[in-house]
Amino acid sequence: MAAFSGCGVTQRALAWIASGAPRREFWSGFRKEKRPVVAETVEEVKKEPILVCPPLRSRTYIPPEDLQNRLESCVKEIFGSSSNWQDISLEDGHLKFSFLARLADDLGHTVPNSRLYQMCRVRDVLDFYNVPVQDRSKFDELTANNLPPNLKITWGY
Repeated sequence: MAAFSGCGVTQRALAWIASGAPRREFWSGFRKEKRPVVAETVEEVKKEPILVCPPLRSRTYIPPEDLQNRLESCVKEIFGSSSNWQDISLEDGHLKFSFLARLADDLGHTVPNSRLYQMCRVRDVLDFYNVPVQDRSKFDELTANNLPPNLKITWGY
């Protein structure tokens, strides 16, 4: 046994080898021993739980009466005056961003990312903002309609 003590083999290792245990068990024992023990500190933060769900964001949009006047004034501020303001191109990304951001703040309705590539001219933006948006699901629309007497929608299962 003295020959093995210089190589870093312990008496425990020799006992494993002598017992006929498979090599995998032998080496897994060393892996388990060498894992460092780290003490975790847990800080207790006393916060009151939020029990109320935040209200859902309303996506209802009704176009204002003076939509064309608002768009035209915004186009004049950003792009300058033009005789045919609806045909102004939105190729410049910086101008397009500032134009759409100002309209979103003014009207409270943003152009979704999926539709940005379709906004090539001011006319496209005008067409987008002319469409009203209802914040109702299909089930809400069904209950609002006059249903036949044999069809009923029950919300609480």
